[in-house]
Formats: sequence, structure tokens, C-alpha cells
Amino acid sequence: MKKYLTHQTALLFTCSMLLVACGKSGSNDANSANNPNAIPIGIAFAQTSNVALLGQEGTDGVKIAEKYFNNKGGINGRPIKLVYQDTSGDEVGAINAFQTLISKDKVVGIIGPTLSQQAFSADPVAERNQVPVIGASNTAKGIPEIGDYVARVSSSVAVVAPYSVKAALKQNPKIKRVAVFYAQNDAFNKSETEIFQKTVKNLGLDLVTVQKFQTTDTDFQAQASDAINLKPDLVIISGLAVDGGNLVKQLRELGYKGIIVGGNGFNTSHIFSVCRALCDGVIVAQAYSPVYPSEINTAFRKAYLEQYHREPPQVSAQAFTALQVYVEALQSLDKKNNINKFKLPQLRAELNKELLTKNFQTPLGEIAFTPVGDVIQKEFYVAQLKMEPNGINGKFSFLSIK
Repeated sequence: MKKYLTHQTALLFTCSMLLVACGKSGSNDANSANNPNAIPIGIAFAQTSNVALLGQEGTDGVKIAEKYFNNKGGINGRPIKLVYQDTSGDEVGAINAFQTLISKDKVVGIIGPTLSQQAFSADPVAERNQVPVIGASNTAKGIPEIGDYVARVSSSVAVVAPYSVKAALKQNPKIKRVAVFYAQNDAFNKSETEIFQKTVKNLGLDLVTVQKFQTTDTDFQAQASDAINLKPDLVIISGLAVDGGNLVKQLRELGYKGIIVGGNGFNTSHIFSVCRALCDGVIVAQAYSPVYPSEINTAFRKAYLEQYHREPPQVSAQAFTALQVYVEALQSLDKKNNINKFKLPQLRAELNKELLTKNFQTPLGEIAFTPVGDVIQKEFYVAQLKMEPNGINGKFSFLSIK
């Protein structure tokens, strides 16, 4: 995803410049930043580039978590501080961010990077240095298997994706013909489309075409026309917000009236500004619901609404959860063995062991980790994009999948 329509490019440029002006690294909490006893945790999200909007959603989540847990006493009296490094939108940026956080900033663990494509390159850096990594938005197949120090709180696409296809069938049981689109230059979307295509076949549906595109594309007329000519009842798109949103827009403009299912890349309110009124009705599976009934989710949602005046998106909730996992694992470890006595390499190793052995009550629900670091999550949802009459603002309206 590297090119945008003119107004979208301007928006992203402005967003990126604002983030640069605020600083690419360092804590966002002056009190904890100036405390020599504060425990540094690295945040490797995209602050600049075409991925900045998605990175900002992760940043929003960890900022709320930092304030929330420090207000509750941090790590048994010691505050945490977040140290930011910009991954930008590519693999090199993610690798550089990880190297800086590990060697210069001396963090105990890292949350990130923004994209699965980046994780396959950057996570091995952390693995070689034996530094824990928790992915908050990395859902591609094979991420936890990168190494012993790699985990994620973002559920695998293999678990989440099928829910949305089944929801589409619930809305229209007559669906038979399915067209699939995916961004072939992105590891996550390549992984996700395999799950979607397998789900289509397992449900006995007819996969009439598979259309490829690039996350850099803005013109989808040829692929959209080819698919529409095959008269699909359902279209499934694995892309990111801008390319995926533009594809939705062009499918509708060319006359496609059937149901559209979007992949995990659609789980952001930023998609509303891309396809606007034509977003209406798109179905997206989710690993988070703002109304999940738990004390910590209620607190997270309240803080997010007060700060940003909108419902929290999935990536923000997952980023909050990632920091929560570190905090509670550090608290548990400190009660067993005073972490002040650990040298940094030992603290990193013991922290990694601790987080893989605990259960956590999070905004996502109760979670734990498999031995290889994949998240075990019980609660999943499906939402439908509902646009307001102005055709600009929208929301995720949750569907019953029982």
C-alpha cells in the first residue's frame, strides 16, 4: 500500500508530518520518561509512510494502556515507559526500529511491528537477541513460529476469516458463486486469501475467479470488470484499508450489488473515508467488540471514547492488550523474584517465559498463549459497515453469529 488518490495522499502526509513533529522515539509520558526506575517497553509501529494511519491506531491503544497501568501502580510501584521507534511502512524500517530498541533503548520487550510483512523480517532480529516480541496486528500464518521469543495477541487469520463468510451466507443462503480478490505483494493478505478460498470450497461454494492486485494500486477497473462479468453472488477482498476501500468503491460503481466481505485489513475506521457511502454493507470478521462485558474492556472503552470521541477499533484494543500482557507478566515475575536484581538479558528471558504461562483477562476477553506463542482466544465477532446519511461517517454494527 504505497500510493493513494490525491486527497488521501495529502491526509497521510499531514498525519505523518504531525507524528514526526512530535518525535519518532521516546516516551509519551513525561513522568515515567524522567524516572530512572521506569521499565522501558519498545513500541515499533509505523509513525510515517502510507501505513501511518494503521500504526496510529496501535499507538492510541498503548498510550491508553500506559496511563491506565501506571495509574494502578505500574510494576509493583515501578512505572513503565514506552519507547517509540518508527517502523515506517517497509521491512527495512521495521528491522532498523527493532535494532534501535534492542541495542540503544535497552527495552525489556517490544510490541510490533505494524504489518505481518514486516514481522517476517524484523522478528528474527529480536529472536537472535532473545528479546520478547508481541505482535498486536500480525495475523499471517507462521508469525509465532518465527522463534521462541515471538508471540502475538492478534488471532490468526485462519481462526477469524471464516466467520465473515458464514455471516454472509446467513444473510443470503442463496449465495453460490464467489469472486476473490487479494493483494499479492503483502504476506498477510496472501495468507488470508488462502483461508478465504479454503473456506469457500469447504462450504461447497463455487470459486469463479481469483483476482490479484497490488497494495500500491488505485485502479481496479480491469479486475473488477472481469469478476462482475462472471456474475458472483459474493465478493471477498483481502487488502488494506485504502486499496481495499478503493476496490469496494469501484466494484459498486461498476454495478456490483451483491454482498462484499472484507478481510482483517478492513478493521479500521479509516476505510470510511475511502469508499464512503459505498462502504455500506461490507461484512468484516473481528477479534474485538467494544461492548464485550468485562471490567477492563469497560475501562479501556471509556478512556478511548474520552480521548478520541469514537469507538475503539480492533487494532487499538489489541495494542492495549499487548502492553497489558507485558505489565501483568512483569508484575507476576517481580512477585516471584525481585526484577531489580536481574541483568537485562536475564530479565528479557524470564519475562518471555512468564508471559507464555499465564492467562489474561483483557479487552479481547480471556486469552492465553500456546507453547509457540500464538494467542488462544475464545470470543470472535462479525460486524457490518453502516454509513451515516452524510455518506462520510460510519460505524461497525455487530451481527449475531450464534
